[in-house]
Amino acid sequence: MSAPNPTTKFPLANYDRLCFLKNIITNPNIEVGDYTYYDDFETVENFEKNVRYHFDFVGDKLIIGKFCMIASDVKFIMNGANHLTDAFSTFPFAIFGEDWAGAMEGRAYPRKGNLIVGNDVWIGYNATIMAGITVGDGAIIATNATVVKDVAPYTIVGGNPAREIRKRFSDDTIEKLLALKWWDRDIDWITSNVQALTGRNFDDLT
Repeated sequence: MSAPNPTTKFPLANYDRLCFLKNIITNPNIEVGDYTYYDDFETVENFEKNVRYHFDFVGDKLIIGKFCMIASDVKFIMNGANHLTDAFSTFPFAIFGEDWAGAMEGRAYPRKGNLIVGNDVWIGYNATIMAGITVGDGAIIATNATVVKDVAPYTIVGGNPAREIRKRFSDDTIEKLLALKWWDRDIDWITSNVQALTGRNFDDLT
């Protein structure tokens, strides 16, 4: 049984604007699972450019699961973009030094944790996902959406700020899919079940 090789950089013949993403990542604070792909109108090198405010000294991670689909111009806003929100001013005085250098003594900029995208997630063109968000397995994020709060598994969200449009399946089916975790099965099982995975009858999965 033969499946595409997840270590292939460009899995589509004669097309270099779609890549298996993990094979082009250079930043150690970005983790990507097998078969997740990124498609870009210009060059796949744009992906890391669109992970914004991702400073080494902050230490936060962007973690993306397996079998995700990420469209061109998707942006991930990391914790380095955060300013104080509970102070009189949001201005970052301390970074400009001189007599302002001590402005943050005894204080810290807010950090919302890692940005986590689950497995089998589809993120549409020009969507933006903010720091600390968790996107559940099987979710769909619509074109131009701005995601400012966690997205539940198998939920479609859209708009700015993104709101739930609908669940993809019944609660019972979602529960079964989350228990199955098909993306963690061995590749031979996945390959033998690709027709069932593109269908809607859970009982067809063997």
